[in-house]
Amino acid sequence: MNGWTAGVAAGLDRLVHPGAAGEARARQRRLLGVLLAGPFVAAAAVAQAAWPHLGAAGVLAMLCTVFGASWLIALSIVVRGRARVAQWSALAGAAALAGTVVAMAGGMATPLALLIAAIPLEAWWVGRSRRAALAALLAAAATVVAVAFVSGPAGGAVVSAWLWIAPALYGATLALRGGFRDEAVAAPEASGRMIPESGLNAVVVRLSRNGDVENASMQAARIFGIDPELLLGNGLFERIHVADRVAFLCAASQARDEGRPARCEARIRLPAGEEGGAVHRPFEIEMVPVDAGAVAAIVRDGREKAELRERVARAGEEIDSAEISKGRFLATVSHELRTPLNAIIGFSDMLLHREISGEMTAKQTEHVGLIRDAGNHLLSVVNAILDVSKIEAGSYPITVEPFDLNNAVELCRAMLEPQARERGVALTANLPHGLGQVLGDRRAVQQILLNLLSNAVKFTPKGGQVSVNAACKAGMVRIFVNDTGIGIDGDDLARLGTPFTQVQNDYTRQFQGTGLGLSLVKGLVKLHGGTMSIESAPGLGTTVTVGLPAAEPQKHETAQEHEADEAGEERYGTALRKIA
Repeated sequence: MNGWTAGVAAGLDRLVHPGAAGEARARQRRLLGVLLAGPFVAAAAVAQAAWPHLGAAGVLAMLCTVFGASWLIALSIVVRGRARVAQWSALAGAAALAGTVVAMAGGMATPLALLIAAIPLEAWWVGRSRRAALAALLAAAATVVAVAFVSGPAGGAVVSAWLWIAPALYGATLALRGGFRDEAVAAPEASGRMIPESGLNAVVVRLSRNGDVENASMQAARIFGIDPELLLGNGLFERIHVADRVAFLCAASQARDEGRPARCEARIRLPAGEEGGAVHRPFEIEMVPVDAGAVAAIVRDGREKAELRERVARAGEEIDSAEISKGRFLATVSHELRTPLNAIIGFSDMLLHREISGEMTAKQTEHVGLIRDAGNHLLSVVNAILDVSKIEAGSYPITVEPFDLNNAVELCRAMLEPQARERGVALTANLPHGLGQVLGDRRAVQQILLNLLSNAVKFTPKGGQVSVNAACKAGMVRIFVNDTGIGIDGDDLARLGTPFTQVQNDYTRQFQGTGLGLSLVKGLVKLHGGTMSIESAPGLGTTVTVGLPAAEPQKHETAQEHEADEAGEERYGTALRKIA
């Protein structure tokens, strides 16, 4: 029963004018209930009392008058939001109707005379004040006097059992309202006192348990440009953009069921502006749970955040576009430079062969050799730039297939052996037996090894050592390139791998370079889905660890693999600093 009465009260509350608040709103709600339901109770009494005197046509006309007058007064309350005049009009009309019905039924001896007592009862029910009850008692007394004057004390009425229908029906309404509590619909006033609606730069609406708007603050006229009553019921929901309705309902359901605030963003359709046509403006909505399963929604203008998000998205697109343009530019320039460089290197080689170019002086031979060396260096730089730009653009092609890592390492060691011998550096490769195959692109892995070994040889002083080890663990082949070189300070480790970045000190300034080697290695490792880390400390050397997918993951780690896996830590100890 409580759910039924709460539903009726919520429906009546939707009819109350949005401008009414506090006790005035509750009073209008109760008055509307009496005006809308009262004619149905009076209909039985009117039909019984008027039928013998007026006939069917007269009864129908009288019923139309009762219903029309009562509902017209209710309509004026809904539209104007003022109940004082309507309340007094309803009191006068009820007294007149009760007196007429009782007089036509035979006077005060008829059971219908009990309906006169409904006048003060309903007045107290609506107004909840002594003043209203006293005024209604006076009206009821005046009605009794008028009936007695017209029909006499008894009036010669014949009491019929059917005349108890209307009093019994009215008694049933009193019984239903006996357990009625107004808290479910008094919540809007309580929440209105808790939320200073007039002080918020937002529209505050109250949502019932089923999601209908029961009340909307007057700020809707300023922010939305529409009357608050247009938001009642499902008016607000129909104005929300179709794509945002699910988020709105989910937020309201979360606030209602979980009892904690929820937020969402929604585009709400507003009336046509100066530019013409209805527009959907973004709003931020915060749902706050209140009592009786209702939710208070605070709707704020969300244009500023939406514009900021749009600017961030545009900035991101511009950055991506600039990166793509830069990569294409580098790729184009690098490609155009390779053709003349190959020609310069080729003609330099021809000039250095006496069988082709003939005799040259020692000075000419030296100059041609410098041209060839400079051309080879520039070609390597151009190739590195081209590879890095391809990786950044996502267009570097790799062919993944299983291959033997031992052969790739030995090939790279043999290629760099002359350079290491010339610098007095020992270059060794110690891969364990049965290491297994690597799943990757052979050419790209060889490029990784060449770059790492070349850097290690370059920055290792005379008498130092450079070694390559490997181990297979957890489905990854880990390659360790160790050197006893100058090492890298911890502050410089974080910058390694960034294109065109080199560590600067008195030793490294002796060598040329673009800082693209490690950047290329990082990009190639990432293309394989591998990992890379650097362990180093000044004066203790460097260990670069590269992890690549294994073609056949090993089930057990051998003693040799464990020893290679911890080679760097055993040699450097706690002085190592690491960057992943």
